[in-house]
Amino acid sequence: MNFIIVHEHTRSAVDNGENLFRSAFSTGPISGLIFRALTNTSLPGLSNKTAICAIPQGWHIEPRDLYHQDVVLRCFRWGARPKIISYAESVPVPSELMRRTRRNLWVAFSNGRFVTQVNEDLLDKVLAETQADVLAVHSEPDLLAYREKVLLTTEGKVAGFQRVYTDSIAPALMPSDWPHHVFIKRGALDRILSDGTLTRSFSAFLERCSSAALTLSAIDVAGAAFDLHTEDGLLSFCMAYLSKISTAKLQAQDSNKISPASRLVGKVLLGKNVDIGPNAIVVGPTIICDDAKIEEGAAIDSSIIFQGATVQRDEFIQNRVIRGTKSSQQSGSASPMHGAIHLSYRSISLDKKERIKAVFRTWPWFSYARALKRIADIVAALIVLILFAPVTPLVALAIKLSSPGPVFFKDKRQGLHGKAFNCLKFRTMHAGAGEIQEKLRVISQVDGPQFKIADDPRISTAGRFLRDTFLDEIPQFLNVLLGQMSVIGPRPSPESENRLCPWWRDARLSVRPGITGLWQVCRTRRPGKDFQEWIHYDTEYVRNLSLRMDLWICWQTVKKMAHNFVRQFY
Repeated sequence: MNFIIVHEHTRSAVDNGENLFRSAFSTGPISGLIFRALTNTSLPGLSNKTAICAIPQGWHIEPRDLYHQDVVLRCFRWGARPKIISYAESVPVPSELMRRTRRNLWVAFSNGRFVTQVNEDLLDKVLAETQADVLAVHSEPDLLAYREKVLLTTEGKVAGFQRVYTDSIAPALMPSDWPHHVFIKRGALDRILSDGTLTRSFSAFLERCSSAALTLSAIDVAGAAFDLHTEDGLLSFCMAYLSKISTAKLQAQDSNKISPASRLVGKVLLGKNVDIGPNAIVVGPTIICDDAKIEEGAAIDSSIIFQGATVQRDEFIQNRVIRGTKSSQQSGSASPMHGAIHLSYRSISLDKKERIKAVFRTWPWFSYARALKRIADIVAALIVLILFAPVTPLVALAIKLSSPGPVFFKDKRQGLHGKAFNCLKFRTMHAGAGEIQEKLRVISQVDGPQFKIADDPRISTAGRFLRDTFLDEIPQFLNVLLGQMSVIGPRPSPESENRLCPWWRDARLSVRPGITGLWQVCRTRRPGKDFQEWIHYDTEYVRNLSLRMDLWICWQTVKKMAHNFVRQFY
């Protein structure tokens, strides 16, 4: 069960934003959106998804006002109705929560100031493994996948940029105020709630935990959050959730007075008793609350007009939250949607598949690039592995006799959508070749992040033959079977190389890396041109991927392999 607490703070906090949140929480139809989002937040570790929402008594918000938001009932399908309670000094914890969570390992207490989204799989893994009795969780956008991360030196200077391709978690310091979520183990709950209440102060809550000898921990989890105490956060939240509502369900209330000469474009959510004058233009996503008035000729774009507010004649409002009786009195309310907030909106409104589409090139499922190519890869990999199965023991013996060390070499590479995997090869170099490479880099004969020299001293006798005949790459067909590679595609590269190539990295990571590819059969090895050719041919392959191109690359590879193999014997 999730217990949402809408905290009431000090007077200074009210002046700085709580009054905005309080107004939004009690104003239709915004209150319905907020209440629905807070009580519908999905969290792991909770077998019962029923929510309880605690609201300060001083806000004078009646539960029926939230339950009976007509627009919310039209736009969303309700599950179990959340329970609403009010509190004064401390937050009473209903016996219902204690009763319903007896079989749960964790109980979640969420901060009603934030509407959040977290990576449930990561958080579920942490909850299953942590030894802590109390876990403070903060939703952190910087840990989301497909974001750029700045790398700094110990002196604080920029060392480079890193693209993060997987959602992640990170340890954090215990916050000074209520975090986004607090998870408490069921066995520790009775010791914290000895008097049946939860303190309003987070510091007092931590003192209770310490006096009960409980173990506390804090983490940041990949996700996003809307801070409803700020105009940017409230605006972004409303725009994001309004985008989920079907336009057909945004019908005007019977009590509204809308001039036939006005125009409503896109998703415009109207409260009750709204008055829109002639020649007014309202462009969605926009919310116009109860008793608001839009005078003749006014234009509104992507904004929130609060209850009772008036947008004056011929005034233009864009990306703003308007409160009060006259918009002209709200000069301080201009609230452009800053990039960080807009990014949070994208993160919370897009699932992983949609975020992938925003970064990489994608193809329809029933296309050669996705379905048919994958089937061809599996068939080709099975044929090659079966054909070369009798040769593998002989190759392994030759590697062992030529130099000490393992038969196979594994190197971490980035595959489809940046997912890391171990690229397999027959070992062709002596042990410790990686350390020697950095000493030899000054005489590398290719430009860019790659490394190549003629008569490389690190290569063993058997390894030289395996490389010249391309037999060292036979184990990579196991990577193909596992879906980590393709027979044909860009060269598999480690993160250290891709980090240096930000402008074309995401293009080449849109497909699985290949055992062979366009660059391998077309490169000229001209001095100072190899890196340029690598970029050109990899991006050209992704841009023009087709069955015809793959067949041509296969044919060129077979000719090259045959030529190199025959050359070994004369």
